[in-house]
Parts: sequence; structure tokens; C-alpha cells
Amino acid sequence: MKIVVLDGYTMNPGDLSWEGLERLGECTVYDRTPPEKVVERAAGAEIILTNKVPFDRERLARLPALKYIGVLATGYNIIDTAAARERGIVVTNVPTYATQSVAQLVFALVLELAHHAGDHSRGVHESRWTRSPDFCYWDWPLVELDGLVMGIVGFGRIGRAVADMARAFGMKVLAHDAAAPPQTGAESVDLETLFRRSDVVSLHCPLTPETEDLVNAKRLALMKPTALLINTSRGPVVNERDLADALNTGRIAGAGLDVLSTEPPKADNPLLGAKNCILTPHIAWATRAARERLMKTVVANVRAFLAGRPQNVVNG
Repeated sequence: MKIVVLDGYTMNPGDLSWEGLERLGECTVYDRTPPEKVVERAAGAEIILTNKVPFDRERLARLPALKYIGVLATGYNIIDTAAARERGIVVTNVPTYATQSVAQLVFALVLELAHHAGDHSRGVHESRWTRSPDFCYWDWPLVELDGLVMGIVGFGRIGRAVADMARAFGMKVLAHDAAAPPQTGAESVDLETLFRRSDVVSLHCPLTPETEDLVNAKRLALMKPTALLINTSRGPVVNERDLADALNTGRIAGAGLDVLSTEPPKADNPLLGAKNCILTPHIAWATRAARERLMKTVVANVRAFLAGRPQNVVNG
């Protein structure tokens, strides 16, 4: 069985092993694959593993040997799943590997916006404290989370993990989930109520036609001027121009985002110059512990497919 990994570097930049996959067949791993090389490298492979290399109907039609596509992530919008199903190609994903890591980054962003520890540390290293006439100083309002309201849009595994952490900080939790309204641990509210009442809004919904531009000028206008927006879901859920305008005019107090509509971002992305906007390069999923779980599940998915019992199928 010929196995080709088209863009394995982000999952395994060298600190993990491909040995488990190599035991399952003739395995070739590419760190990255440019668009013009995809069909050439995938030709003849029965099993393709991809993180961000897309497969549309036209590309699938050029790979007659292909039987299985394993997505090295949870989101699988890079695959035309309907076209794959028509051709009898099984598509799988890895749904649960990074729950705690993503929730952890949510609070890394929240806490940085609440205390600006990085900015204050830079100031100390630049001798601001040394020159201070007082025993302390601060450049930003310092925010205590206890008693504030965390609004969570999307109350799946990650949303619930964020809710647990929020309650540990003494926060009240509101939640909205169109697919599965929360039953316990949070007050279920509609979107408008969530945006209006929350001190922190954290996004954990999938990217669908209904959620694209979910955070726009209209919903940002509902938020408190002291409120924070966190996005670790998908970039297009947020209208970036509207968010930049809200930040630059003081409509909301700050934002922390790990995802953008185009990744890497273009130089003219309005959020790159927006006020009090923390941006991280899509790293919420990338702790070593999470990537180890990802690798184990990727191997388990391929093994299950080869045994005739595919798991984590997204186009069944």
C-alpha cells in the first residue's frame, strides 16, 4: 500500500516519529507540497495524508488509484467530500486531539489582554521600571476575571473545556450552540444576548455558510466597550475589517486571535495594525502533547481503514 504525506512538517517538524505510519505501507513524507506538485507526488498512492493541501473534484479525478484521504486535523473543508464519496474515497479527520491545548491558548490570550504581561515585561527590560519614580507602574487597565461573564459560541468539546477553565477563574458562563444547546454548566442564550452580556466572547463554532462573518459590525456594536473577543476557531467567522474598526474606535477593548481568514496573512490585513489586538500564528493545536495524540490517531485511522473498519469518517 502506497502512502504519501503531502505536508507533514507542521504536525511533525522533527520531534515526533513517522514509524507507526511506515509500518503500514510504503510511506513517503514531504514537509510541504506546492500546488503544481500535488498530483505528481500523489500519483499512484492509495492513501494520501494532508493537513492543508486541498483536494477538489478536478484534482481527485486525476488520481484514479486513490482510496483514502486522511486529514491531519479536525477541520476538513479542504476536501470536496461529496466528490470523494462519489469516487468511493474514504475521508477521515482527527476530531479530539487538541481540546485542552486550544482551551489553554484561549486563556493565554485572555490573560495577556487582562494583564499585558508581555508588554510590561518588555518595558521593564527597556528600563521603564528602573527609571520609574514609583515602586510600580502599569500601561494598561488591569482586569480581574473573577465575576466577569464568559460567552462561548459553540459548546462542543472545546467550548465545554473553555467553560470549565472560565469557572475556575470565577467567571459566569453563557453559551450558544445552534446544533446542540448546552444542557449543564452554562446558561443557554441567543447570540444577541451573548454578545450584549459577555465581558469575554470566545468563538468555538465550525466554519459554515451560517457562521461566516458571524462576528460583524452589527454584533460588535452589541458588545460592551470593555469587552474582549477571542477567536481560536476559524478565521472567516470574524469580519476582520469590522473588528479592526471596532478596536481602533474603542467600540470594544481588545481581541485575541489565533486564526485569520488567510493564513499566512497578507500584509494589508487590517488586524495587523489594529489597536490592542493580539495575533498568534494558528498555534493553539500545536503543543507537543496534542501533536502526539494527533499522530497516534492518524496512524489508528489508517490502520482501521486497512482492516476494513474505517473510523472518524467524515463523508460516509
